[in-house]
Formats: sequence, structure tokens, C-alpha cells
Amino acid sequence: MKKWFVTLFAALTVAISSVSFAAPIDAKDPYLLINSVAENAFSRLKADKDQYIENPELLRVVVKEELMPYINVRYAALKVLGPQARKASKEERDLFTEAFYDYLVASYAQILTQYTDQEINVEPAKKIDAKRKVVSVRVDILDKARPPIRLDFALRKNGKTEEWQGFDVQVEGVSMLDTKTSEWSGELRRNGIEDVAKQLIERAKAPITRDESAS
Repeated sequence: MKKWFVTLFAALTVAISSVSFAAPIDAKDPYLLINSVAENAFSRLKADKDQYIENPELLRVVVKEELMPYINVRYAALKVLGPQARKASKEERDLFTEAFYDYLVASYAQILTQYTDQEINVEPAKKIDAKRKVVSVRVDILDKARPPIRLDFALRKNGKTEEWQGFDVQVEGVSMLDTKTSEWSGELRRNGIEDVAKQLIERAKAPITRDESAS
């Protein structure tokens, strides 16, 4: 997946504060959820852009506060583990989920260092059958310097709270979870969950730095 598409994915995924910008999040409607999260995050990034340029580490805070509450990290982590999840102990699944959380925070924060002033267009809301548990919401990233980019966010409904949470995104038809599953499946089989979790934790510790040549 090209660097630019990954950048846009993270910019929008984090699209989800200054208190003065924050709009209420309606997690019971996946379309409103994506739209509100996007508005809140982009307003925050735009308003404090100079601050994030000076200290990119602060982007971890943005990710934790604006994105992570709306992502079902455990569900996504177990999807990445695949068959290994059924063989793992509860402790191993918990360890991998926590490591995956840290990895996502660091990954999104790093990619957000390339944020400029992209705009987004969330598709109009559609009627959702009450029995549906998974929906996809299309978002187009608009940038004056590049052609529009289509992203499709997958969200899953919590049966108890009836709230929606994101767990995957497709960029040009390529699933983020499928990519990570393919990337890590061999290592999970060879070295086990604990070893891969330790690697993710170490990757997450890497400093968030700004690539001045990126655009």
C-alpha cells in the first residue's frame, strides 16, 4: 500500500480537542459517528497544527483521545491473530490486544505527522436493517494536489450497547486487517503470540518524528 494512502487512512481514521471544537458523538449511527469523529479531529489538528509540528509526540494524545474510544481494538486484534486466537490463552490474547493498541496509537501518530489540510466527504446516511451487525461507510479524501481517494470503513455493532465501533478500513480495496494478518501470520506460527506482542510494544516505543520532506 502506497505511503500516501496509508497517510490518508490514518489521517481520517484519527478523524474521529479543544473542547470548543468537540461535537457530540452519536455512536448508535455509524454514518454520524464517522462524520462527527472526522470533524472533531480535523478541527483539532488544524487549530493546533504548529504545536504538533513542534512536538509530534503530542499526536499520541490526539490518537488516544479522539480515535481509540471508537475502535474495537480487541475485535481487530483477534481478527489479526486468526486461528492463533483459538489456541491462545486468555493471558496471551490480552497481551496481544494491549500490544496492538500501543502499536496502533504509535502508527497513527507517526502517520499524522504528514497531515496537511485534507477535507473529507462522508457518504449520506442509509437506512440500516436492525439485524445488521457490520456496515461499511464510504469516505472520500479530497486534496487539491492529488486525485480523490476512496476509503471504506468497516464498523461493527455492539450487541449490548447497540453502539458502533470501527475495526477495519479498506484503501483501494485493500484491507488493513488483512494486510497485518498476512504480514504477521508466519511469525505468529513460528515464534508465538508473546514474541510478536513484544515486537509490537518495542515498535510502539519509537519516537514520533516529522519527515520534513513528506507532503
